[in-house]
Amino acid sequence: MKKRPVLRGFLILGVVLGLFVVAVIAISLIFRRQAPTPIAFGDRIGVVEVLGVISDPQETVKWLKTFREDGSTKAIVIRIDSPGGAVGAAQEIYREVLRTRSRKKVVASLGNVAASGGYYIACGADKVVANPGTLTGSIGVVMHFASLEELFRKLGIKGYVIKSGPYKDVGSPWRGMTSKERALIQEVIDDVHEQFVRAVAEGRKLPLEKVKEIADGRILSGEQALQLGLVDRLGSFEDAVELAKDLAGIKGKVHLVYGREKPSLLQYLIEGLWRKGWKEISRGLAGLSYLWYL
Repeated sequence: MKKRPVLRGFLILGVVLGLFVVAVIAISLIFRRQAPTPIAFGDRIGVVEVLGVISDPQETVKWLKTFREDGSTKAIVIRIDSPGGAVGAAQEIYREVLRTRSRKKVVASLGNVAASGGYYIACGADKVVANPGTLTGSIGVVMHFASLEELFRKLGIKGYVIKSGPYKDVGSPWRGMTSKERALIQEVIDDVHEQFVRAVAEGRKLPLEKVKEIADGRILSGEQALQLGLVDRLGSFEDAVELAKDLAGIKGKVHLVYGREKPSLLQYLIEGLWRKGWKEISRGLAGLSYLWYL
């Protein structure tokens, strides 16, 4: 071993890495996930947070269902700080909010940004509270495509597509989009946009035509949204909690129970890197979005 310093170095490095992995696993077991419903005495208000770009509805849906079925949780506040995201994900959360609203009072609290899909979700609540400077609205749908045809031609790159139908590769970066393809995509966007408009009109109890007048993707402040009937009142998260408390008829002190899981250290290291990488990759992928772009 003394005659082979390189081998000895690799062995030492392997031992150090092994100890590091064992330490990470040990710490992750210590900081394991919290129970779905932490112990708290007295009446409770569940807090479900919708933060960042909406892509996976499962966690939010799970906590809405958990609080809905928990007898000691008297009301729910959904704290939204999101520019929106995937259409399907926003619609799943919205439907779960409606299911929850049929059994318990739900108040949406809008943070810095609650736009597009973020606002879509809020429309399912009994009441919506926004800060005066909250950026909200952006009622609309968007799809992004990139045409790299000219770049590929300059680089001498040729692409070949074998497809089962004329529209199977619509939006392909290998070529430009035809007028028929544009019309097809526009039909889809118009249909999904109409779904958004109906959800706002039904949730906010507004005339459909009134919603259509402002459903052009425009961003609104909290004060503007109040004037247009898109929110019920101006206020902070604490004001939203007080409103939920009043709606549920809770007297005295109330306990806030947050619907969030505590990831282990190992999950932070692995899942954090994965989500960051996927977020960067997904920016370039085509897909329907209830999303406001900063």
